[in-house]
Amino acid sequence: MTRLLVLGGSDFVGRAVVDDALGRGWDVTVLNRGRAPVPDGVRQLVGDRTRPDGLDALQDDDVPQKWDVVVDTWSWAPAAVRDAARVLAGRLPGDDRYVYVSSRSVYPLPTARGADESADLVDGDPDDTTHDDYARAKRGAEIAATDALGDRAILLRAGLILGPRENVGRLPWWLRRIARGGPVLAPGPADLPLQYVDARDLAAFALDAALAGASGPVDVVSAPGHTTMGDLLAACVAATAADAAAAGNPPAELVWVEPEAVLAAGIEPWSQLPVWLPPGDLHDALHGSDTARAHALGLRTRDVRETVEDTWAWLRALDAAGETTPQRTDRPAVGVPPDLEAAALRAAGR
Repeated sequence: MTRLLVLGGSDFVGRAVVDDALGRGWDVTVLNRGRAPVPDGVRQLVGDRTRPDGLDALQDDDVPQKWDVVVDTWSWAPAAVRDAARVLAGRLPGDDRYVYVSSRSVYPLPTARGADESADLVDGDPDDTTHDDYARAKRGAEIAATDALGDRAILLRAGLILGPRENVGRLPWWLRRIARGGPVLAPGPADLPLQYVDARDLAAFALDAALAGASGPVDVVSAPGHTTMGDLLAACVAATAADAAAAGNPPAELVWVEPEAVLAAGIEPWSQLPVWLPPGDLHDALHGSDTARAHALGLRTRDVRETVEDTWAWLRALDAAGETTPQRTDRPAVGVPPDLEAAALRAAGR
C-alpha cells in the first residue's frame, strides 16, 4: 500500500490531495495544526511548523518511518519547507517524491504569453522566516525543497485554483452574486480565454506525477482557452438558477461591459472582479501559460461546468449546515461592492 504524508491536508488543495489518496486506497497521514477534523481512516499528527518543535510528531512510535510520497502545501515562510524537507529527505526511500505545491507567481510579471517552466524567476531565500511577499516565499520554498531532495522534488507551479472548498473566494463570490439575480456586471469580452485548475485535478496530478517519478518544476493549469469568461459565468447562471428561483430572487442577467468601461468605473480587475483581467500583458501572463509539460505528464482537466456545479453544491451544503464560507486570513476578501457595480451598470445603460 502506498504511504502518503500530507503537510497540511485540512484546507482546499491539501484536503483534495487527502480525498484523492483515500479514493486510491492509500495509507494517509497528515501533519497540521489540528484545527479541523480529518476524514475517517486518516492519521492526524499535530504540529505547528512555525515553532521549533513543529515536526516532532513525525517521531511518534506509531508513525511510519518511511513514506512513498510527501505533499507539502505550505504557503508562508520558506524556512518551514526547508526544515520539513531536511527531516524527510531520509524518510523517502529510493526514487520516492516530495511534491511541493508552488505557484506560477514565482515568474515575475508580466511574463510573456506562451512562457513555460524555463521563464525567469523571482528571487527567493530558503532560510527566510517571513512571508511578506507571496511570490518570493513560494520561490524560496522551491529552493529549499530542491536543496534537500534534488531530483526527488517536484515543484507544482499551479495557476488559478478553483473548485469545492476554495478558501480564497473567487468562484464562491461569482456564484453567490449571480444567485442574488438581477443585472450582473459581466466584464468583457465574453470570449476572453481563461486558464485555471480545479483543485481536485491538481491533487490527482500531484499523486500521479509522484508515482511516475517526475522531477523539477511543472506549470499545472489548464490549456490556454480551456474555458472563457463567458463560459464560466454562464455556468454560474445555470448552476444557481433553481436555487435562486426557489429563494424568490429574480433571474440573473449577464450584462457584458467592455473592459475600458469597467476600468473607467474604478473597478479593480482580479480582486473586485475575481478571475477577470482585461486583455493585455497581465492577462497573457496569467492566462497564457504553455502547459505542454503538465499535459505530457498526464494532467487531466475537467469541464468548467463540473467545477462550477460542484462548488455551488458545496456552498449550498455549507449554508444548510449554518457554516460560513472559508476565507484565508492571509488573502484579502474579493468582490465588487454593490454600489460600485450598480454605478457601472447605470453607466452602461442599465
